[in-house]
Amino acid sequence: MSAGEKAKAKAEQVVGKTVRKAAHAVHKDTLAAKGAALEARGKMRGAKEKTKDSFKH
Repeated sequence: MSAGEKAKAKAEQVVGKTVRKAAHAVHKDTLAAKGAALEARGKMRGAKEKTKDSFKH
């Protein structure tokens, strides 16, 4: 996995989780859903990169 893509994936996960938790704290359901989506996208990006790496070796 390239370091840049790995960093992007982790950053999306962290930002998404932070947004989701903050939105839940102030009862903003729409924003919480957007945070959850961002977190999920980061997880999928990380999984995609891991899959690509498994075929390289």
